[in-house]
Amino acid sequence: MTTRDIRPEDRSLYNSVVSHPLQSYEWGEFREQQGIKVIRKGLFDKDKLVSAFQLTIHKIPHSIFTIGYLPKGTLPNTELLEQLKKIGQENNCIYIQLEPNIHKSDNFDLKIKNLKKSFHPLFTKYSFILDLTKSEEELLKNMHHKTRYNIRVAQKHEVMIVEDNSDEAFETYWKIMEETTSRQKFYAHTKSYHKKQWEIFAKKKKFDPNELQYHLMLANYNPPSTNQIVTLAAWVLFTFHDTLYYPYGSSSSENRETMASNLMMWEAIRFGKKLGLKYFDMWGSLGPKPDIKDPWFGFHRFKQGYNPLLTEFMGSYDLVINQLLYQVLKVVDKLRWIYLRMKK
Repeated sequence: MTTRDIRPEDRSLYNSVVSHPLQSYEWGEFREQQGIKVIRKGLFDKDKLVSAFQLTIHKIPHSIFTIGYLPKGTLPNTELLEQLKKIGQENNCIYIQLEPNIHKSDNFDLKIKNLKKSFHPLFTKYSFILDLTKSEEELLKNMHHKTRYNIRVAQKHEVMIVEDNSDEAFETYWKIMEETTSRQKFYAHTKSYHKKQWEIFAKKKKFDPNELQYHLMLANYNPPSTNQIVTLAAWVLFTFHDTLYYPYGSSSSENRETMASNLMMWEAIRFGKKLGLKYFDMWGSLGPKPDIKDPWFGFHRFKQGYNPLLTEFMGSYDLVINQLLYQVLKVVDKLRWIYLRMKK
């Protein structure tokens, strides 16, 4: 067994052994174009790639230090952690955060692995996952009755769901995203972040399950007595391997009686089925006993209406490289979030 850097010619081979869009070769290219250092390593048995990972290195402003991030990777083992520790030391990392794309395991021992539970998880521990191998009739039957009703309401209003990856569609998406984040009072990536994704991923091409692909979906509506089409919701969907993902969504406060978002989710499900995908990962949720006062409760309940499986992942862990500075960062991070909440 030998470990080496993944080369451009290994792209397809690399994608075949990783399991999530955030580990895909294409996602690494996106991060590199943002000026972020990306490290890809593969474990080879002669010429056969056995496993691989992609790590990003993030600079801490006004310092020589960095933080490493390995989202949605494999189960951490001794060999992987030794590799990461070496990379961390070479890149002045205070710590490396790992968020494995692995379902919760009661057998995972943090002490043996020398990991700490993250003080600032980036990815949600839970997600809703829907089985797309079921028939449309079965999927509809399993939904909450109110969800089914809302889908029919949107259909009666003749809301149309279309894929549109054009320049105009992206600008529409961003306009509605700004409205949504302002209304819901949550933090979001910048326009340049979203636009760079669209520029890199949203190229019209034949569907390929072995690469990360991007689909911008719009819910369009023609209000009565007008000749103007308005967009009521705009979502980004990812496809990778056998799974459809819903990482970003936005909705307008106008014409809410049309229930456009409910039809958008249903048509996203049908879209995934048409591509022959097996799963629909709705990209995050609250836990099994959600707090109705949580600002994300509305999103959680909306997704829950489609009767997906609430899935718990292992969570977020830190591989600490510099113990002293790690403790300092924990305090600084806590103070920063107190300040941001007070400011907002």
